[in-house]
Amino acid sequence: MDVRELLMEGLLGWTVVGTFGMGVSLVRGDRAKAVKGLTWVAAVWVVYLAVLVGVSLKQPQRRLALGQAQCYDEMCFAVTGVDEVPRFLGKNQAGDGSRLIRVAVRVKNKGRSGTQSEGLIRAYLVDEQGRRWEESKGVSGNRLSAKVEAGGTMVSEPVFKVAGDASGLGLVLTHGRWQPGVLVIGDSDSWLHRRTVVELGR
Repeated sequence: MDVRELLMEGLLGWTVVGTFGMGVSLVRGDRAKAVKGLTWVAAVWVVYLAVLVGVSLKQPQRRLALGQAQCYDEMCFAVTGVDEVPRFLGKNQAGDGSRLIRVAVRVKNKGRSGTQSEGLIRAYLVDEQGRRWEESKGVSGNRLSAKVEAGGTMVSEPVFKVAGDASGLGLVLTHGRWQPGVLVIGDSDSWLHRRTVVELGR
């Protein structure tokens, strides 16, 4: 956990304590004190969110090459390869011109003890036109969120069905919209931040 995450968690904790204090003030009939507390909490959150949005809009998009790792605490993810999957089982024979892209992602647990996973992690592809494709379920083998022994690695191979004319493909790792990272200043998942993209060279 880095300083930015500690700052966000500290703010959330302070907000909970402040809210409890406001509730106590209201129970005691001290409405003025409760309003003052609410004003402080709201002001601090306005400043924090303004800084978060400012950093998100100012920071350039981070673009990674194959082999470069993205780490979340002890769990690290690196794209090691990409290939096009041959049409199979007649499922891609609809004449829509789509392609199946398989991305090999090495998942490493840098921890010294215990089995860990990045439970909310998922991936999607984007192209140079800004189009987005989610992972095709049921054909990808090991999940990105699978547990890995301390010091161990495993390979996940998510598969994506993309448009036939897609080019400039990139892989994005995310924890989704409804998780604490959206409130972490400078995090790739934070509000309005440009997502980190691994360039696949296709």
